[in-house]
Amino acid sequence: MATTTDTRGSRLRAWMLEGLSDMGKGKPSRPKETAPNAGHTGQPWYRVMCLTGVDYFSTLGYQPGIAALAAGLLSPIATIVLVVVTLAGALPVYRRVAEESPHGEGSIAMLSRLLSFWKGKLFVLTLLGFAATDFLITITLSAADASTHLVENPHLESALHDQQVLITMVLIALLGAVFLKGFLEAIGVAVALVGIYLALNAVVVVKGLWQVLTEGHVVTDWTAALTQEHGNVLVMIGVALIVFPKLALGLSGFETGVAVMPHVKGHQGDTEAQPAGRIRDTKKLLTTAALIMSVFLICTSFITTVLIPHEEFESGGKANGRALAYLAHEYLGNAFGTVYDVSTILILWFAGASAMAGLLNLMPRYLPKYGMAPHWARAVRPMVIVFTLVAFLVTWIFDADVDAQGGAYATGVLVLICSAAIAVTIAARKAGQRGWTIGFGIISVVFLYTTVVNVIERPDGVKIGACFIAGIILISLLSRLGRAFELRVTHVELDDMAERFIRDIASRTPRFIANEPDNRDAEEYRAKKDQIRADNDLPGTEDFVFVEVTVTDPSEFEAGLTVRGEVLHDRFRVLTVESSSVPNALAALLLHARDMTGVRPHVYFEWTEGNPFANFLRFFLFGQGEIAPVTREILREAESDRDRRPRVHVG
Repeated sequence: MATTTDTRGSRLRAWMLEGLSDMGKGKPSRPKETAPNAGHTGQPWYRVMCLTGVDYFSTLGYQPGIAALAAGLLSPIATIVLVVVTLAGALPVYRRVAEESPHGEGSIAMLSRLLSFWKGKLFVLTLLGFAATDFLITITLSAADASTHLVENPHLESALHDQQVLITMVLIALLGAVFLKGFLEAIGVAVALVGIYLALNAVVVVKGLWQVLTEGHVVTDWTAALTQEHGNVLVMIGVALIVFPKLALGLSGFETGVAVMPHVKGHQGDTEAQPAGRIRDTKKLLTTAALIMSVFLICTSFITTVLIPHEEFESGGKANGRALAYLAHEYLGNAFGTVYDVSTILILWFAGASAMAGLLNLMPRYLPKYGMAPHWARAVRPMVIVFTLVAFLVTWIFDADVDAQGGAYATGVLVLICSAAIAVTIAARKAGQRGWTIGFGIISVVFLYTTVVNVIERPDGVKIGACFIAGIILISLLSRLGRAFELRVTHVELDDMAERFIRDIASRTPRFIANEPDNRDAEEYRAKKDQIRADNDLPGTEDFVFVEVTVTDPSEFEAGLTVRGEVLHDRFRVLTVESSSVPNALAALLLHARDMTGVRPHVYFEWTEGNPFANFLRFFLFGQGEIAPVTREILREAESDRDRRPRVHVG
């Protein structure tokens, strides 16, 4: 029975961790060579646009209603301002992001390259918090709006009354199940959903415009009410400029657009390092999606504003969260309206798939690499479970309310767009492109203004984002602490001199001295050798090789190790290493020397002076500190067999 249980447990574990990258474990992991056609995989850009579109275009399900609540009669004018910002601001920014970061990391990768050490890591974690807000709220908000369309359908309203939270959680659970089953390529489904949804929306828009033409008084009523409320056109435009930040959900698709960029099929001759074809086609994807969405945003905001009574947009109204569905039922009948509801429910549900794909593309690129997530976080299925559980929690907290989640969603979207605008401004400045620098700088100011106004108007958004940020930082630091003694060197490379030193001393007992370089004069090495011999009672005939580790960026977690050998003062053999952590570098070098020669090496240290706890913090934050015991602990975790474990001596 125990054997059966163990076998089942092993199978479950293997299934959960399928596809897990073993960086830092076992065989060395080296960067792949950039071969031609490396980027010539994936799908045509217009099909991948549909994967982006399930997020971007699905906002039509709730955007007109949100715009009507936020701007009232000014909704069409405020939407035009949003479209101008989209085409003249967000689109150029993300076209440049596609150039600078063509592997799906987005603006976060661009900004992370500008900052190093812990400040860079904390900055990236903050942006990841807002990205998590954006993508997770996309999942919960879209599922909540899908359930709204289901609950408000005239045929189902009585049966599903007050079941919105349960329905939303069921939709999220189904989404998680899709990814647990294996979400390798859902682009075909996305193409079908987007094609049908846009076609149905086009029918609603045409019918709505026809209704406006045949009922000419609705336009005159609207313009008269506008004039009475705001006076003149300049005042209307001014107010629209003030309220348009509340419509920021209409910008949601751009971050997803670059997140799915790795799915875009490259051209002949593309490489992973230089995927020029993928970049060109991603620009086409972004531009086409923005143009399609702009046309629909303007048309839908106009027809919903002039044809739907304002009270129906309010909470409890029949158009709340489903303005276009209201028009579909009102003017095209309940049969067409039900078909529209089904299409909307499906695309809103699948919008969560696009967001989940973005999360699974983004989070494992950073957190495990920083040591700020368990090793299993590189596997898809465990992360799907984590994100699904968090989505359940968010749905429960917000009671599956679309309007309540709008602030958090807009905040996440706007912060990411701001970071992208700032990143491309810096990139243009570094490239010496003065015109683009000024242009992107102006765009950055516009999005900063939009973000600040949105935060002031709806502070709940930044509060939710802050909760995600705090959670990510806390969990990340605890994970980093828990993995402090993990061997995290991905591979070891020796130059010819270093390899010669190690093979030479392997003919005897390989003995290394860990030395913190000071003046590097002959007296320093002579004194160190004499001290090690005296402390460990070693005869004068024993031979040594010095090892000196220079700490580069202590906030890095995983990296390769390059070892160089040199002879100093015509007699002292020294191996020099650069690493983020002294104990990890020494442990990796010792294990590599053992595997290369088949002989167990010895390493000699001095005791570190000072408070052990303070020294541990120095190791945790700066890669130095309590070197000897930490090196020994890393070796103990990496090699369970005591007879094969390198020997550590401290005197």
